[in-house]
Amino acid sequence: MYERTRMTGFGDEVKRRILIGTYALSSGYYDAYYKKAQAVRKLLRDEVESSFKRYDFLVSPTAPTPAFPLGSKTDDPLSMYLTDVCTTYANLTGLPAISIPFGRSATGLPIGMQATGASFSDTLLIGLAKAIHGEEASG
Repeated sequence: MYERTRMTGFGDEVKRRILIGTYALSSGYYDAYYKKAQAVRKLLRDEVESSFKRYDFLVSPTAPTPAFPLGSKTDDPLSMYLTDVCTTYANLTGLPAISIPFGRSATGLPIGMQATGASFSDTLLIGLAKAIHGEEASG
């Protein structure tokens, strides 16, 4: 069952990311990658957390470009990775974040914004999304 669900339940992009993570955690690479990454993660979290002494949220684009047409980048994994550049810090810091639709490009493709909050500010983030996007953001 495990193999069957992993073969059909995950797309190619998810499988690629799982393999990269597994490689980085494999024997011999733990100290070289994971241990150093954890130290950098702590520095990043401390830096971002200090922002919340002055601000309620950090707001950024969800991606560096408007969305691309569905299925158009499936053969270009690097382009897909690069679209994550604006949202990865929320994952790295473990802080709550929400992506909110925030308009459309000239060609009608969605543009998103991400708001990140301090630890345990989930309710405030949902309130922000509702205020920006309306009641349909109630998740």
